[in-house]
Amino acid sequence: MQKYVNAFLTKLTTILEFVIAIILSVGIIIMTVGEIFSFRQFSLDATLSMATYDTLVTTCFTLIIGVELIRMLYQHTPHTVFEVLLFAIARQIVIDHSSPLNSLIGVIAIAVLFATRKFLFVAFDESEKIIFRSNQKIRHINHLLHVHIPYKDDETIGEMMEAKLSEEKQEIGVGACAYFADFGLRIAKMTDGKITRIELIRSIH
Repeated sequence: MQKYVNAFLTKLTTILEFVIAIILSVGIIIMTVGEIFSFRQFSLDATLSMATYDTLVTTCFTLIIGVELIRMLYQHTPHTVFEVLLFAIARQIVIDHSSPLNSLIGVIAIAVLFATRKFLFVAFDESEKIIFRSNQKIRHINHLLHVHIPYKDDETIGEMMEAKLSEEKQEIGVGACAYFADFGLRIAKMTDGKITRIELIRSIH
């Protein structure tokens, strides 16, 4: 029973995220169109123009953060979370016009974010996953994706995977992985004891 509840909740949250992303997208589009038409409010009066400019910058930052929130809802990667936090802090520094101490704290926070991204993010946290049939030729995959999977003669990705796992004395089964410099290969599916699908997981830089 619990697995059905978990499956239902997973599907429900996915649908809700999708609906929220659509609502947010529509709102951002409406606000963007509104900002385009608001350009007629600019005046030769310096005080009024500066006030309008501040409003414009604030709204633009808000829209950018909204766009990053949409990306975060459908991508679910550390990179999208980083972008949201980065723009939120930058907005606070640029728009707030508060004390130098607050601005310094904001700059330090941005520096900490960049340090976290550089030293604590795992490369495969940000990745693209592509599934191939085990009988596909490695030379075709290398040419298509611009990766460098090592192979011999006209070897298939399934044959190479079996050889690699045997060499590393790993059990051949669903979930078994072989790692290379900037990508990994994972057995995604087996039928009658034979590898039928292999997932290529490539880090995004």
